[in-house]
Amino acid sequence: MDIAKIRIGQLDLRDLEGSPLASANSVNEVQGNLTAFIANTTVSNAWVNANDYTTYLQAQSNDYTTLLEAQSNDYSTLIAARSNDYTTFTTLEANLYNTYTTLSANPSNTNIYAGNVNLANTTVFIQAGDGVVLESNTTSKTLTIATSMSNVTSQTIAISGTSNVFSLTKSAANANMILVMYNGLVQDPARYTIVDSTLTLLNTAPLIAGANVEVRYFDFFSLPGSSSGGGGGWVFQGSVSGYTSGGRVIPLSPQHQNTIDKFPFSSDSNATDVGDLTVDRTGAAGQSSTSSGYTSGGYPSPVGQFNTIDKFPFAADGNASDVGDLRQPIFRSAGQSSSDSGYVSGGSPLYKNIIEKFPFSADSNSSDVGDLTQGRYFNAGQSSSSSGYTSGGCISPGFTQVNTIDKFPFAADGNATDVGDLSQGRYGPAGQSSTSSGYTSGGGPGFINTIDKFPFATDGNATDVGDLTQSTIGSAGQSSTASGYNSGNAPSLNTINKFPFSSDGNATDVGDLTQGRHFNAGQQV
Repeated sequence: MDIAKIRIGQLDLRDLEGSPLASANSVNEVQGNLTAFIANTTVSNAWVNANDYTTYLQAQSNDYTTLLEAQSNDYSTLIAARSNDYTTFTTLEANLYNTYTTLSANPSNTNIYAGNVNLANTTVFIQAGDGVVLESNTTSKTLTIATSMSNVTSQTIAISGTSNVFSLTKSAANANMILVMYNGLVQDPARYTIVDSTLTLLNTAPLIAGANVEVRYFDFFSLPGSSSGGGGGWVFQGSVSGYTSGGRVIPLSPQHQNTIDKFPFSSDSNATDVGDLTVDRTGAAGQSSTSSGYTSGGYPSPVGQFNTIDKFPFAADGNASDVGDLRQPIFRSAGQSSSDSGYVSGGSPLYKNIIEKFPFSADSNSSDVGDLTQGRYFNAGQSSSSSGYTSGGCISPGFTQVNTIDKFPFAADGNATDVGDLSQGRYGPAGQSSTSSGYTSGGGPGFINTIDKFPFATDGNATDVGDLTQSTIGSAGQSSTASGYNSGNAPSLNTINKFPFSSDGNATDVGDLTQGRHFNAGQQV
């Protein structure tokens, strides 16, 4: 027998010169000698019992080779992934630290750095609060940031392997930035959502029992307009959906509606009916937290007004619940939203000048926190990161339209001040907000299509920057991170208009509400 041509699995008999196998002259002798050979080695004795050693060893060898290759590949992939994630994480930590030290060590430096990247000639938003103090000197224009790295806190959560939903010790709305790690690996924000104090990991199955989730809260700087699945950032803009709630429909009965419509920001599309308010209402104000939409006040003509504050969820489509009351029944007022409170300003009856505030953190009634510069209703609401704005409206006597832009602070309860004028007096417009400007779109008298824009950084008048696709009164306003929306229209039209924030321009018709209506409230997430 030519033993040079015999291979058993990956074992070549040519490599066994001098062994019992080398003197074999037949298959039987090979098998017998192989048995003796295996018995004298550390190979499992189970192999000896196999009837077909060649096939068995071949299978074992292939399986083991495959296993080794798979293990090696997986291990290489794992090492590469861990290395990449760790590199990303350490780079991120270093950049954050360098940004902090550069700002704090060189407060008078005209350049600002993130890591080694010079941010000169770049707009950098820094929000006062949570240990950050902004001071201005009229001579040197210095910027002092009073804070420390101690404002970075963390929470580690053990995983049971049965749930991917976790409770956070700190609300996302109270942290400037959140970093989530699963089993030591930094997670892409697309792999999780944070709504208030609830973290949900996405597309991570199965979760490993005994692993952990670490959440780090960075409080020494802020990212305006940022959001992690609706958590954190500022609430006067959304990245997912716009909502239109309530309103009046003519000539259908009932005229006053409780419908909550939702339409996407990611694509131009029609709205869908996702729930109902607790009561049919017209002329309510809209507010938005990171997790819920609010519809406050309104009226059911011909008699009576509401003081009800309704709340409906963003995370899942559903009906609203009654969570509190305004101080008094009111309708056709403006709504504003800070990071932690909803506001109602102005309204009717009797041309109200009251500014009311209610908390997002707990279901509760509103309180009176200040006054507008004049009593008015049919006004529009806008919000910056630090202030609420009320623009336009009607005053007494004689339903007189005004062009006044009022501003009131979020940081402390207080009265509003007159900071500018719209391009024309108007009533019944809609309000929208970018990170840098307030917008007032549509209104009357006589149905106008003008889109006005006024700055947040400095007090000043508005300018006419574009037109809606049609003249409107009583539309709802919504704001994404990129665009302003104007939805609904008297007399009972269903149009959804969109106009850009990045450049001045006209609006386009991007979809329809589920029904034509006007005097409805707007929200966004």
